[in-house]
Amino acid sequence: MIISRKGRRFLFKVEESSMPADYQKYENLRQAIWQFAEDHLAGTRNLMCENFLHEGSSLFIGVFEESDTGQFLLDEAHLVGFSYGFVGIKDKTLGFDRAENLWFYSQFLGVRPDRLNYGLGIPIKEFQREVLLKVLHLKTVVCTYDPLTAVNAYRNVRHFGMEVLEYRVAPYGEYGGRLNRQDVPSDRFFMAWELEKETQSLVPVEKIPEVVNQKSRALSLSYRQVKTEKGQAVLEIPGQPDLSLSEEFILIPVPADFYLMLNLTDISDPEIRRIPVHWRLRTREVFQHYFRQGYRVVDFLKLETAPPGCFYLLRKSP
Repeated sequence: MIISRKGRRFLFKVEESSMPADYQKYENLRQAIWQFAEDHLAGTRNLMCENFLHEGSSLFIGVFEESDTGQFLLDEAHLVGFSYGFVGIKDKTLGFDRAENLWFYSQFLGVRPDRLNYGLGIPIKEFQREVLLKVLHLKTVVCTYDPLTAVNAYRNVRHFGMEVLEYRVAPYGEYGGRLNRQDVPSDRFFMAWELEKETQSLVPVEKIPEVVNQKSRALSLSYRQVKTEKGQAVLEIPGQPDLSLSEEFILIPVPADFYLMLNLTDISDPEIRRIPVHWRLRTREVFQHYFRQGYRVVDFLKLETAPPGCFYLLRKSP
């Protein structure tokens, strides 16, 4: 698959190499994106063997940028995005006996930092869906993501209609690197994506302001201009959770740019530093409480205001 973005062309391709050295570029790109120096993928020989086109059950997808000479070179210099995952089983008591018990765990999806504004994340997932359905004959993908990251929430919940199966408390322990901080617990949503399900957002774009203004919020918001040696921005500050709501629909706000917040507040001032920690602990309390009350995430809404507003829409099961 080839797409064009902002005057550049990108090739989406399933990795099929039988040369272990060709798999090192995926690890190098992963490190460039997340910067987990202490955390590594398996050795290149093992990664090659994992590939479903060889002995394993893993799927590697690479996104390669067209060269200045108009060629698609499948080397590290032109690799700007990737995804990696593997086949697993839903019900552990059934093992691999039934095809419908298989699903695909999508572990990594990333884009090189200097190509983040080219809109490659959604096409990677769409290409992954095509390969899984047509080649591996799998119909369900599972993954995790940080519920405070609005960019991932929009893609996973609103665009692809994924279902939140669980709220997992710090499943990765202390998780550092460029997109995480070790003092902010690594809570994650565990999601399911039914590949053959037709996706339709519950709230049309033109109705988002009305819904955001009318529905009750389980967490209040205020705003603060924060200026540190890392830069400056207006950051959302979470208030105290409201656990008394019982309406059919409720809203849970999240920061518009949690990655920016993590970086900007990564300083010694304890009050500033704890802003993302407050977000984690208070939204954890709210999500866990309302999930226990029968609420489920049904949409993700974004207000194109200044500053923008980002909200999960939850609905109580009848």
